[in-house]
Amino acid sequence: MRGMDDADLVRLRIPTAMRERTREIVAITDTACVACLDEEYAFLCRQFVARLARKRPSPLVRGNARIWAAGAIYAIGQQNFLFDRSQQPHLTSDQLAAQLGVVKTTMANKAALISKTLNLGAFEPDLTHSATLEQHPLAWLVEIEGFIVDARMLPADVQDEARRRGLIPDLDGRRAARETRPAYT
Repeated sequence: MRGMDDADLVRLRIPTAMRERTREIVAITDTACVACLDEEYAFLCRQFVARLARKRPSPLVRGNARIWAAGAIYAIGQQNFLFDRSQQPHLTSDQLAAQLGVVKTTMANKAALISKTLNLGAFEPDLTHSATLEQHPLAWLVEIEGFIVDARMLPADVQDEARRRGLIPDLDGRRAARETRPAYT
């Protein structure tokens, strides 16, 4: 499995003092995500742990790295309906806790702390799996001349402009960015 290299740390703007700790936590999230979920979950967890590492002061400094990793995956899972049986990929919180070797309540409590620390809302596009984002109605709503419309129903050139302005997700760009990085396995 490929660990985080210096280029990853720079790209994610990880402070120098937090780099080793971030590598330690990401190694755990990468292993668990690739084993039980998919590479996109690993990618999202890297982004998420980077947010925590950049927080001043970073909460990652203290505590068990495995519990931080479990809390991060759990929080990303909540954003992406991981615990809903109708979704793919799907895991129960018991399965996730067992995979990571942590207590389920400790993992859930850490996820709640992380969500509060980062002031996460119900919908965070940057932390949302592409498959979930494609189906999420809020991601595609735009206002045109006072009317709220689903951007997917607009002409292609208007959609392109909305993507360029960051009003709707650029799923193709996201996939391309993920695919240009080396695989996690």
